[in-house]
Amino acid sequence: MRRSLRTFLFPAAISVALLCSFYVHLFRDLIPFADDDGAPATAFSHDAAFNATLTHPLVHHHHLAVRELPRYHPRRLPPSPPESILFPDWETLLLLPLPLPSAFADHRNLSCLFHNRAVSPAGFVGTLPTSPARAAFRCPIPNSIRRLRPFYTPRLTDPTTDSESDGYDPPSEMLRWTRLAYEAVSTPTDVVVFAKGVNIRRDVNRPASDLRCLFSSSVAAAAAAPFAATPVTSSAQEVFRCPHPPAAITSTDEVLRVSLEIAAKGTQIPSLANYHRPRAPPRTTHDRSLICACTMVHNVAKFLAEWVVYHSAIGVERFFLYDNGSDDDLNSVVNRLGSDGFNVSTRFWPWPKTQEAGFSHCAAMNRDTCTWMAFIDVDEFIFSQSWAGSDAPNLTMLGSLVAVRPDVGQVSMRCFEFGPSGRRAHPREGVTQGYTCRRRTEERHKSMVRLDAVHDSLFNSVHHFGLKTGFNTRWTKGSGARVYHYKYQAWEEFKVKFRRRVSAYVVDWKESVNPSSKDRTPGLGFEPVEPKGWAHRFCEVNDTRLREVNRRWFGLEGPDGEYRMAWE
Repeated sequence: MRRSLRTFLFPAAISVALLCSFYVHLFRDLIPFADDDGAPATAFSHDAAFNATLTHPLVHHHHLAVRELPRYHPRRLPPSPPESILFPDWETLLLLPLPLPSAFADHRNLSCLFHNRAVSPAGFVGTLPTSPARAAFRCPIPNSIRRLRPFYTPRLTDPTTDSESDGYDPPSEMLRWTRLAYEAVSTPTDVVVFAKGVNIRRDVNRPASDLRCLFSSSVAAAAAAPFAATPVTSSAQEVFRCPHPPAAITSTDEVLRVSLEIAAKGTQIPSLANYHRPRAPPRTTHDRSLICACTMVHNVAKFLAEWVVYHSAIGVERFFLYDNGSDDDLNSVVNRLGSDGFNVSTRFWPWPKTQEAGFSHCAAMNRDTCTWMAFIDVDEFIFSQSWAGSDAPNLTMLGSLVAVRPDVGQVSMRCFEFGPSGRRAHPREGVTQGYTCRRRTEERHKSMVRLDAVHDSLFNSVHHFGLKTGFNTRWTKGSGARVYHYKYQAWEEFKVKFRRRVSAYVVDWKESVNPSSKDRTPGLGFEPVEPKGWAHRFCEVNDTRLREVNRRWFGLEGPDGEYRMAWE
């Protein structure tokens, strides 16, 4: 009897073991393992919010099996492999080294080809100004890819010509946006690294002593051993600073990549950020502009000329636009402004919800270029009632606001928020002409910052910067300058903001949390649905002062009596 039982149990145990082995192989991406902190890890990012986004389809569609794609056998190793980043909302940013093959030169009819042969349209969104430069294409993730693990970098294809970009074998996995070093700036004294996934909570920063900067080969950087490491000296938000690596490391022609390591864990943050040798400090400052303006933009072509023409007339000498993935006519408008003599430059900045980091980058990049920087949006206009009686603008108007004591490092101004003013479409003549009714109370503020006074951490809240010890902020008072913020525009314009909240710490309007936050629009709710009576909301004070001033300054009358504004 015992022998018969053993004879039965032995093959049964073998069958169970084989079945378990097959189950683990098939569903291993759904089985939690322990991460560096000893907590259960998922198959996705360490960021809980992003995990919720990516796993959402799996929770609601249990029939979708998650499986791993087979590994591919290596054939050749290109010197600069394509890379991709998996963004929230199931999009990937595909980065390809320049120059692109001639088949892809016009950026039309292109697709992303994934490893299961699924395709999605590839839209060209810009060129990363790195060395070497890389072209960026944004592609939706097909549903069939969302079921697979891991996520591999797609190839760029033109189905009309059967052309494919070079791949990288074995294929590289997509980088996760929630844990990534994405930009780096070399100053004469140190390196500024911008990274997600280290300081993930507002006002809570990991101590700099816990971190190191690692310098590695840019080819297969994730697997390469670092050439050098230097201690992090500052950690704030998504901005980290560290000394340059030894000169012997940077004297070679090889492109290096810089990333961060959480030293206590030995955890290296994946990186797209190339390291550049430090720039030589300028010998003189005679070419430094007194006042510049920096902003982050997305599809603002119809608004830009009005904003540039106005602020240039009152004293802004240079404009720096951080293009957050625009797909409108922005470049054409910038080129036209340049041909008219305005100094406007754009920098491709595809990173979602990084307005604070973008402003920190702008402050670090232009410290030797500008004395003061106005950090204002394209729908915001600096205006002082004292200018209302002037027959024409002059370049000293903004200069008078920064004619302050040497210990003043920042001039901050309260904002007037304008409503739709009865408009149901974008006013052709410009926002300062079309929107004339505002809220009574002053909300928020914006600032003009002395770049030499900015704290080394580059900390900012979009509205103002942290300052070095010994500097303070001056507020305009009484009838002094205010920021006219054309915030609540015609509904078709305003609803775009549901998809474009660029600051890392503002409330997401689509999430039903913090309903009383000042980041929310009163009475709007959580859906991009036009509230009843929207066109007449936020109208408490009829304020036509800037409209009348701009008509006097910039209004033009044609030979046949037609009237238009200078920016139309």
